[in-house]
Amino acid sequence: MTTKYPYLRQDFLASIVVFLVAVPLCVGVAVASGVPAELGLVTGIVGGLVTGFLPGSSLQVSGPAAGLTVLVFEAVSEFGVGTLGVIVLMAGLFQLAMGFFRIGRWFRAISVSVVEGMLCGIGLVIIAGQIYAAAGLTAPQTGIGKIAGLPGAFADALGSSEALASLAIGAGTIAVIVLWKRLPKAVRSVPGALAAVVLATLATLAFGLPVATVEVEGLFGVVQVPGADAFGELASPAVWGTIVAFTLIASAESLFSAAAVDRLHDGPRTQYDKEMVAQGVGNTVCGLLGALPMTAVIVRSSANVAAGARTKASRVLHGAWLLLFAAALPSALALVPIPALAGILVHAGWKLIPFRQIAALWRGHKGEVLILVATAVSIVAVNMFEGVLIGLALSVAKTAWEASHLKTEIVDKGAGPVQVHLTGNATFLRLPKILDSLEALPQDRPVELDLSGLHHLDHACRTALENWAERHSSAGTEPVRVTTAA
Repeated sequence: MTTKYPYLRQDFLASIVVFLVAVPLCVGVAVASGVPAELGLVTGIVGGLVTGFLPGSSLQVSGPAAGLTVLVFEAVSEFGVGTLGVIVLMAGLFQLAMGFFRIGRWFRAISVSVVEGMLCGIGLVIIAGQIYAAAGLTAPQTGIGKIAGLPGAFADALGSSEALASLAIGAGTIAVIVLWKRLPKAVRSVPGALAAVVLATLATLAFGLPVATVEVEGLFGVVQVPGADAFGELASPAVWGTIVAFTLIASAESLFSAAAVDRLHDGPRTQYDKEMVAQGVGNTVCGLLGALPMTAVIVRSSANVAAGARTKASRVLHGAWLLLFAAALPSALALVPIPALAGILVHAGWKLIPFRQIAALWRGHKGEVLILVATAVSIVAVNMFEGVLIGLALSVAKTAWEASHLKTEIVDKGAGPVQVHLTGNATFLRLPKILDSLEALPQDRPVELDLSGLHHLDHACRTALENWAERHSSAGTEPVRVTTAA
């Protein structure tokens, strides 16, 4: 067995950790989306047992994502829960088409600073949100609200014995995870997160602490295959707009997350087109079951990597545990304290913040640090999808600016022609500066314009220089002499 499946032990233990992380996320995303909590678990099960089997990103874990909660809530409010399945089904079919047409590979061009900024922003939002969960309080909806409300949340917690007990369980969970790495190797064979949850559960039961626990009922009553009426909603243009939004955001979040997960481990890299197909298959199945849309989730994925997963077996097994416990033994989950799960997520969020990478970038590439910080702040202030788009736009702008780096040197010896040397890249971004320098030259002196040092001269600059040369020649005593590269 160990010869055929050399990493079975690591994957088995990692799958339990991912399962424990996935349960509150599945339930929480479903509730925030305005649908029964069980539908979130259905999506998590599909993400493990269906998408988990497929090739693409071996360590990335899929399920319902917080980034789509607003869209799902609006869709359910406008079209009803019954139509949600059709919307998710069509989004899945679109993703399959995108995968087959090899669109996913373009996501490999994402800047490293944008990926690190995405991890940082998500980590900050996770930490802030889960502190509320650890204290048994309701978190604000926005990232800014979560962070800004923390002082008030701590003040409220200090005045409540129940909140303090809940915080103690969460803090104890984090302490166990951090200190677990210092224990003997034989003890560390058990993942620290799993040990922390077990110890937190035992402490809660032993001392009878007033701490909230996971609440899940059976799954089979909520699964609803879309009917003819739901498919009839496809006649509405508004439904198609929602489908396109689901497709684009779910695909972008999944492939952005894949790029981020690849930064967390040294194993096989993501095959983006195959991952797009895997996501499409998963959402098609979720749609047929009337469940929530599915994306790759960086929280579960990072927990999977941190717990020592080596192959996709861990994510498949996590789907099996979700099905087993949520469908057959929902009462077993009622023993797990929610603040312990919040503690796991706080620790996972902290590990997503790339402190070392920021320091390394600052020493040699300060512009990349600004993009990283801007991406993180945008994710906190808006959401993951739009925050990443802002980071990508800044990255493209920075690249364009660097590509247009130009040095203009004017040599005037007082007698003879004025020499102008242009070196670097002459693009339309630098055109105003070039023309300002040339138009400031004396009109009654001959000019020698040396373009041999240019690496690139775009059409806009070439045309503008030719026009300037004609004007200067007509006003001066001699035509402008232009030297270009051989």
